[in-house]
This record gives sequence, C-alpha cells and structure tokens, in this order.
Amino acid sequence: MKTIGLIGGMSWESTLSYYQALNLSVKAELGGLHSAKIVLVSVDFAEIEKLQHLGEWDKTAAILSEAASGLEAANADFFMICTNTMHKVAEQVQAKVNIPLLHIADATAELLVKDGIKKVGLLGTQFTMSESFYKGRLTEKYGIEVLTPSDDEQSIIHRVIYDELCQGVVNTQSRIAYVEIIEKLRESGADAVILGCTEIALLVKETDTNVRLYDTTAIHAEAAVKLALDS
Repeated sequence: MKTIGLIGGMSWESTLSYYQALNLSVKAELGGLHSAKIVLVSVDFAEIEKLQHLGEWDKTAAILSEAASGLEAANADFFMICTNTMHKVAEQVQAKVNIPLLHIADATAELLVKDGIKKVGLLGTQFTMSESFYKGRLTEKYGIEVLTPSDDEQSIIHRVIYDELCQGVVNTQSRIAYVEIIEKLRESGADAVILGCTEIALLVKETDTNVRLYDTTAIHAEAAVKLALDS
C-alpha cells in the first residue's frame, strides 16, 4: 500500500471527512483491520483564508509548498490538497516537490466522463466558480461544459461556506438556498452538479434533491485509495 500525503486544515471539518473516507474505502477494499497509510500536514486555515481574500495567492502557494515538502520528507508516495479552491496554486505547489499531486478536478472529471456527463453545474467558493483554474480544466482537458450560478447566488454560496460550513455550522435555511440554486442549474441544462467545495457535502446530501450530485471529497478520496492500492 502506498502512503497518501494530505495537505489539510482548509477547513479541518472537511479534512476529517477525507480521513474517514480514505480509511473506510481501504477497509472496504482489504477488509479486516486494514486502514489507510496517511501522512497529514494540517495548516492554519485562518492564515490561508486571509491571504485568499487579499489576493495574496503566491503566499498561499508558499505555505502549501512547505507542507508538500514535509509530506515528501515523510515518505508520502503522492499527495492531495484537501480543498478545491487551493488547486488555484496546484501547479506552483507541484513544482516544489518530486512526488505527484492527485488533482481533485482530474479525479472528478474522469468520473464525469465515465458516467457520460457532458454538461455540469459547479458550486464552490467564489474563486472556484468565477475563475478558470478549475472549470477551465474541466472544459479544456475533458470537454465538459460547466455552468455556474448567478453572481448573487455565488455570493450566497461563498458566504455560507466561509461563515457557516468552515466553522462547523450546518443551517437548514442555507440547505434550502443551496438546493434552490442546484435546481436552477438543472433547469439551465446541467446533467449533474459538482459539489466543488469540500465542505458542501456537510450541508447538501443526495437525498435533498433529485439532481445528480458529485461530491468532490468522496471522489478525491476514492481516487486516492485506488492509486494507493494499485500494484
């Protein structure tokens, strides 16, 4: 079994979901007392969040690059950035280490392609929804058309992520608002919707809507276990 390196803490609530998903998946594959071999470097999200909103992305890249170097030094075979938004600096981080990055957008896109999804809605932070580093990768590399909510809806989604979900708050009214936005994306032609922030699955479940949802945390973790167990 390969050792999985995790850059976590963004937020720690979603990193907890990663840890659980990785271990449950390994147990499902191997049975018995098996668990995932994991090395975790957890950063201080308050520092990262401040730099995000100041537009100081190079400084966030430096923090994550140091974390990735720590994972490499601890003999991780590959690493994951346990957040969609920080894949904005994925190439900068990858350039600082020799172990490969398992990119969350690639893992998600490969499953979308496998499932025959050609047009997908995207929820996430405002950075993820409005910039090209994520949705551009889906379109240019995999030929998937990406629909995003309106600017006002993006503001709602972003606020709930940072003010509620990243702080462990799950609000029923916020769930209702998210589901309404998901339904609008389906009405606009989306065949499915990506939960493109690792905290969103804490709020919205498949049982909340008839729209097909792709939980990036679960998808990323499943891809990591497949890679870790691939002989």
